[in-house]
Amino acid sequence: MQTKRPTTPAAEEILGGYFPVLDHGFVSLVDYMGSDEDVERAARVSYGYGTRKRSATRGLVRYLRRHRHTTPLEMVEFKFHCAMPMFVARQWVRHRTASINEYSGRYSLMPLLFYAPQADHFALQSRSNNQGREDEAASRELWRAAVERWDRSRREAAGAYQWLLEEDVARELARIDLPLSTYTQWYWKIDLHNLLHFLTLRVDPHAQWEIRAFAQVMAGMVKRVAPLSYEAWVDYDLLGSPFSRVEREALARLVEADPHGGIRPRKGATVLSSAELEGMGLSPREVRELADKLSPGSRPDFELDLSLMREADEVAREMARAVPGSDVGAGGEVNGGGSEEREDGGGG
Repeated sequence: MQTKRPTTPAAEEILGGYFPVLDHGFVSLVDYMGSDEDVERAARVSYGYGTRKRSATRGLVRYLRRHRHTTPLEMVEFKFHCAMPMFVARQWVRHRTASINEYSGRYSLMPLLFYAPQADHFALQSRSNNQGREDEAASRELWRAAVERWDRSRREAAGAYQWLLEEDVARELARIDLPLSTYTQWYWKIDLHNLLHFLTLRVDPHAQWEIRAFAQVMAGMVKRVAPLSYEAWVDYDLLGSPFSRVEREALARLVEADPHGGIRPRKGATVLSSAELEGMGLSPREVRELADKLSPGSRPDFELDLSLMREADEVAREMARAVPGSDVGAGGEVNGGGSEEREDGGGG
């Protein structure tokens, strides 16, 4: 049966495919509703398909993004199936604008899959940021020693979990000492407006590298579903920066509007020193941030590598093999599998 729903060929190409993230994680675009044209139709409250030029759609989408008119973007929705370490899930779930149904360790046996960072992403605590790590990787010797300790503690935790299950201890109790590196998974449904807000924060270099890896794949999926909205997001949010009142006053000392159009250097303008900027009311950190805003950023490339895309059955079998004592059927299903739904949207 041919669908009457609006679809995007680039999105249909990846629909239901699984893209690996980290060592055992994945992101799959399970379903989507709408496209750039639906953003335009919602903004104009009009009807009909294919009646507008692409340039007109692009112009409106960019206008909406520039002026922060976000409601039309809420008409487009994405549904993802994702698997990630629990510590990533706890960061992820802080974004409370999505519908979530998480894999339940009360109903289902937990796949004993654990995340271990590669040497290139194993670093010491940042000296300037209490929330992050240094840019340079730590020594290979320290990484190998850490991996050895992680492996030892995970073997012990996995062994205890399996022993408790064999003793018929309730699953909701058997799971309680599994580490934060254990993989969980969920279905995550969100509209385009809130998804772009999530991505703005989570592809940022200040975000933890592990959640950035997931956000980058999801950004590539947005690019396929709504490429014009994606382009506007990159231009106005990801690579764009708002200016405070004082920052605008500082820039007005340097440039002015040209009566014939455009901008020109202000007559008599000189270099504004850090001391002068601080005298205008900017803190030393704000002065550094203003300098960063004026430095052109490199355009990110979130294009998906289709050669990495995997079939759902293949991923299901891999997950099933990691479940202790499970019987894996021909289709990759796990006996006793399932999830539970709570009022707060999380898995128990």
